[in-house]
This record gives sequence, structure tokens and C-alpha cells, in this order.
Amino acid sequence: MNDASTEARSVAVVGMACRLPGAADPAALWELLAVGGDATGATPADRYDADALYAPRSAPGKMTGRRGGYLSGIADFDAGFFGMSAAEAVDLDPQQRLLLMTAWEALEDAGQPADGLAGSRTGVFVGNSRADYLENASRQGLQALTAAQIGNMRSLLPARLSYVLDVRGPSVVVDTGCSSSLVAVHQAVQSLRAGECPVALAAGVNLPLRPDEGVMMTQAGVLAKDGRSKFASAAADGHAPGDGVAVVVLKPLEAALAAGDRIRAVIAGSAIGNDGRTADSVLNPSLSGQVEVLRWAYRDAGVRPSDVDYVEAHGAGSPASDPLELVALGQVLGAERPRERPLLVGSVKSNIGHAEAAGGLAGLIKAVLCLEHGRVPASLHAGTPRPDVAWDGLPLEVPAALTDLAPGGRPAIAGVSAQGSSSLNAHVVLRQAPAAEAAATAERDGEPYPLMLSARSPEALRDLARAYAAYLSPGGQGAAHSVRDICYSAARRRQHLEHRMAVVGATHEELAAALRAAPGTVGHSASSEAAARYRAGEVGGEAVFGSGGRYVPLPTYPWQTRRYWPGEGNQGGDGLAAWILRRHARSQVTAESKLADIGIDSLAKLQLIVELQKKTGLELDPEVFGRLRTVDDLRRWTAELEAAA
Repeated sequence: MNDASTEARSVAVVGMACRLPGAADPAALWELLAVGGDATGATPADRYDADALYAPRSAPGKMTGRRGGYLSGIADFDAGFFGMSAAEAVDLDPQQRLLLMTAWEALEDAGQPADGLAGSRTGVFVGNSRADYLENASRQGLQALTAAQIGNMRSLLPARLSYVLDVRGPSVVVDTGCSSSLVAVHQAVQSLRAGECPVALAAGVNLPLRPDEGVMMTQAGVLAKDGRSKFASAAADGHAPGDGVAVVVLKPLEAALAAGDRIRAVIAGSAIGNDGRTADSVLNPSLSGQVEVLRWAYRDAGVRPSDVDYVEAHGAGSPASDPLELVALGQVLGAERPRERPLLVGSVKSNIGHAEAAGGLAGLIKAVLCLEHGRVPASLHAGTPRPDVAWDGLPLEVPAALTDLAPGGRPAIAGVSAQGSSSLNAHVVLRQAPAAEAAATAERDGEPYPLMLSARSPEALRDLARAYAAYLSPGGQGAAHSVRDICYSAARRRQHLEHRMAVVGATHEELAAALRAAPGTVGHSASSEAAARYRAGEVGGEAVFGSGGRYVPLPTYPWQTRRYWPGEGNQGGDGLAAWILRRHARSQVTAESKLADIGIDSLAKLQLIVELQKKTGLELDPEVFGRLRTVDDLRRWTAELEAAA
């Protein structure tokens, strides 16, 4: 494949975000990986009682593992940001809640204002294979099932994100087991190449809330007893279960270059394929199936397999699949490879556990970080190499320490593999991003620029100002970027929300000081006028920055989260009116607030009538409730109900 056609088919990774064990974002993930951190731990008590289910050996209804990779704060959500009431947030599967926030962070990382996608054919592809929140509700009995649970069907994972962003392209769940999210990336790439969508979000979500799968995996002998995935090790005895939410934003490479996007890596090609009947069981891995997919992927990418520098393996720590994966990599990527340049192979699962349907994307984000930093972290718990792998005949190396990539005068190349229990293999080929070009417009010394910030609430805006002040201070990430680029990026590469602040400064120090004393400006100029117009509600920035500017990474949105979980009093209150407002009001209220304006519309009233009748034991007239117009009306009516009850 010639360079021109390869470039035309390539896809840019322009944004990334994740919630992974021990890492709330990609930067934190790299810090964890670079120091060889192990983020696995004991199963949280709010999932299930792992101690009660534990047995040292396989037994009916028992698990041999009590550890894995878990996220903290899975119930935490900024309901107000997404216009949801407390009741809606409690009812909503935390997989959807975390996907919404992580997708927003990925778009911010991409410098892609979410409102700029509204109405477009942007695609959403989500790898997922579980609906534990819905299953837990159904196990409470049929009486516990409400209409709200319809919103937790797995098809709603991408659909809700498409709804919130108002994007009109493909919106699909991908379920191929543990290869789901990497298959979602492949499908997104194909959709972009076909011109079906101009931008795509590929995601993976996995939150195990029930012990069922762990019990089954114990019976199958594939759950690690010590809760650690030991890829390529003689001690490997299965995988460690794990949480994960990961999102990447993808665009055709040519479009990303034309838009001046920050390109984090390039997807040169990918392939997926099923094992068919090449193994003795549909559940068993196949060497020939993996070999075929690897060859197809590198053919699609126009890359010689021997040029690959690093592969992020599926690497679950399975005694059955690890040897086959290593042999397949050796056969395809080891052919014609000099012995002095072995293929580096590792697994992020050794650090964070196996995020199952989200595991492929966790591996892809790690691979992108390796290409950005030019180094490959250690793969943990490798210990004694597997004796059933002919290491002397395979030019492979599992790094035991942080190791430099040595591509030899060309962009480094990495592969990412995933294997599903569905026998569906996936492989994605990445190469280092092209070097960023210098900004088209140079910053003029001493010229002040407006820094425009916004948020959904005053509290979030204050937190955002503090984050920018730290970012601009000596030692902050912003010190590496010019004032003009920072201000351009904030003005033109962020969505502008209801609550606003704008300060003006010519240096990082002036901007940071102005933020700490905000609102305020420095001097009088066109920038000061633009800042004033922005605070008054105009978008602004065009007159100051024109069409030119270089996008640089900025602080992400400071979520104002609360814990939302069934049965924890999220819906309670000091009276029926407070209870209703906490469940259904989507904004701050006054006595004069109209119920329809704050989210208590006719549909909500129908639901509330049923709930109020159960709560009070009274027969209520829906027409009376329907005639209530304001919060004051609601309070008077509910006071009468409380007196009658």
C-alpha cells in the first residue's frame, strides 16, 4: 500500500479519557504504569460479600478470588450538569453515568466542543457485556421493576450518549466478550473510512456489581486466586476481574490535520476475526485464528510486522491463552526480525486487572501513552517465564522495567490485541503521531489576551478558576504553552456554558493572579472588551484570535458530584414537597418556579401520583395534581396531604 493511500485511510486519536483502577485519567494511568504500580485490591463491600463467597478451592457457589481492579466512587455523578434529577440519577446505571462524564472529558481532551457536534452524523460505538445494575433491580422481585429500568437496557449505553450530545450517526453496543471495546474501535475506524461519520467516539464500559461471573469463572478455572493477572508467567492461573471506563475520540487523519487537532496517535489499520472451528471448542482460544487476524491487521495498515516495536497483548494471565498469544506474535511479528531488536510485549492487566469489555480500550490508551512517551513500562507479576513457551525461538521480550522504544529513525509502531470469549479476536495497529507543526500565528510579547472560562454552576466555575490558576502557575502544565495558545484553546476549543468568567493578562502570572482575584481584567484593550462581552453572554474570541491558533491541553471540567445509590436516602427529605423536589427538580428552585420548568412535567406527575399514593396510603386525584403550576402550589398541596395522612 503506498504512502498516499495509507495516509488517506489512517485515523487520528485526537482525544482520550478513562476511569481505571488507580487512574482517573490517562496522565494518572501513565504515572501508575511508569512506577510499576499495582492498583488491584480487595473487592469492595458495596459490590458483594467476597469473604462469604470465598473458598480456597473450586466449590459450588464459591469463588477462589477476593481481589481485582476496582474503581472508587462508582456512585458519584454530576446529575445537575446533565440536567437530571436526583431520582433519575439514582435509577440510572452507573455505567451510563460514568460513560457520560468520561465521554465529556474525552471531547475536552480532543478540543472538540460538544455543542459543535450537535446535529452531526458523529458515531458512538460502545463495548459492553454486562447490565448488573438492571439485574440487581430485577432480583428485588417484579414489584421492584419500574418504567425507569427500561433506561438501563444495554442498548441505552450509546443511545443516551448520542441523546445528550444530540449526534445522529451510528449508535451501537458491541458485545464480543472481552474484545468488545477494541472491536468498537475497529467498527468506528471502518465507519470513518466509509465516510459514514466525520467523528466517532469509541468506548468501553465494565462495572461488575454481582458475583455471578466470578463464580462461573471459578468453576471454569480461569479466575486468578490472588487477584492478579500474571501475563507470560509460569505462575499464571487466570485473570483478575476489573472495572473500567474508557473513551477515545477519532477523526480521519487528514481532517484532524486540517483542523489543527492535537493528534495523540494514528490508527493505521485494524482487523477482527472469529476462530471458527479452528479450536476444539467455541470457548477455547485458537492459534491459527490469532495468526490470521494479526496478518490481516498489518496488511490493512500497510505495515511490515517486523517493524512493530511494541504489542499491548490481550495478556489476561490465562494458562490456556497466554502461550498461544505469545506464539502467534512470534510467528507473525517475529518473522524476519533481528534478534538484537526483540518485540516488546506487555499487558496493562498486570497493573489494573482485566476490565473485560473495556479491557481492549484500556490497552489501547496504554499503547498511545507508550508512543507519546517513547517508553514501555514493565509488565508486572511476570516472574518465571512460562515453560510451555519456546522463548529461545521467539524474538519477544516482556519488559521488567521501563524500556525505551527504539524505532530507528521512523515513527514507532505499536499493536493492541484483544480476545473475546466469543472467539472474536481483534488487533489495532498504531503509529506515533506526526510532529506538531509550529503555530501559524506567533504570540506577540506583552500583548494581553482574554481567558474565557465557563461552567454549569457557580461552584464549578470557582473550582475551574482554581484549576486554571494552578495550571498557569510555575510548575503547572500550562507553563509549557504560550498565553495566546492557552487563551485561544479556552475560547475556541471549549463549550461555553451558563456561568462565565473572563480575565485578561499578558503573562501566565498575570492570568493566574487575575483568576485568584476574579472577576477582573488587566489594562484596557480589545481583549478587555472581548472579556466583558463574554461575561455578558456572547461567545466572543473571534475578533481577538481570528481563525488561527494552536490547540493545547487544558484543565478538564470540575465535576460537582454527589453519591447516588438505591436505598441510601437520596430521595428522602423533610416533607413530601422536599422529597418531590429532590427526586425530580433539575435546577435550583424558588417558590415562584414553575414545575414544568424545573423538570416536573406531566409525565413526571403521573409517576409521582403512583409513588405518592404508596407513600401516603391516600387515594389522590391526578387532576388536582395536574393543576399545580408552581413550587408554592406544590408545597401547599403536599402540606394538606401530610395533614390528612
